[in-house]
Amino acid sequence: MSTLTRLLENLPRVSAMRAGPLPSALAELDRELAQRLARAPLRLNAFGYDPYGFHPETARRMLLPSALLYRHYFRVEPHDIQRVPAGRVLLVGNHAGQFGYDGVMLGMAMLLAAEPPRIVRGMGEYFLFRTPGMAWAGPRMGMVVGTPANCVAMLEADECVAVFPEGARGANKPFHERYRLKPFGTGFLRIALETDTPIVPVAIIGSEEQQPGIANLERFGRLLNLPSFPITISMPWFGPLGAMFALPVKYRIHFGEPLRFEGEATDEDEAVEAKVEVVRAAIADLIERGLRERTGVFR
Repeated sequence: MSTLTRLLENLPRVSAMRAGPLPSALAELDRELAQRLARAPLRLNAFGYDPYGFHPETARRMLLPSALLYRHYFRVEPHDIQRVPAGRVLLVGNHAGQFGYDGVMLGMAMLLAAEPPRIVRGMGEYFLFRTPGMAWAGPRMGMVVGTPANCVAMLEADECVAVFPEGARGANKPFHERYRLKPFGTGFLRIALETDTPIVPVAIIGSEEQQPGIANLERFGRLLNLPSFPITISMPWFGPLGAMFALPVKYRIHFGEPLRFEGEATDEDEAVEAKVEVVRAAIADLIERGLRERTGVFR
């Protein structure tokens, strides 16, 4: 029996185990979000916005479903989150799961489990901001278009920025390639050199199993002006809702020791690629540790 078959057969039992009185947790989570946002280092103007469009009150309401997923659906377990230093920092992680729950759960971990709470600035692909409502909602929750200029500006303002150098190649890889890192881009490393920013490698365990992919029709996706066109257990059969589907896997997020690199952003490709491989190897080691230590996909 394949691993994918076992995942699907166990779904009804696991879902039943995880069902509970979630409505009673909403008010508590809402209060916790408000308290954590109030303690996060933010620079707000007289209208309650920061320079990038983040608005704590709006974010609190919009992040409540994510907090609910974090606590009661994916039951996220952060490890060594205290390794993330204060001030400017790049969180560099593995990417998987078709839909971007991995980035959302990383952001919620930094808000709900880090001390002090941090707002993670997500670097979103252009196509995300073309979806209805995202151009308005994204900045209010801390997300910006993932351009080098935006990333540099965030880091020079001592923000916490999350990037996934595998991009769509990692998010949409088929299930038989789970936890195998795709090639990394070099842009994040050049930005780290330019802004003298430490890099914290991050391994996200669980996202690879949340929506097993069967295939990825990249050429067809490009015809639709999309970075990919994954075929999964729910896409494209259920349309947009199929993209958001996720099995109730248990997330474990492992944070590595901060890495600092010397050099210039304009260094030759070979020199920068060598540094990128150091980061990639650190993430691979954390993934290996996370897979070795976990007790199951759903628990």
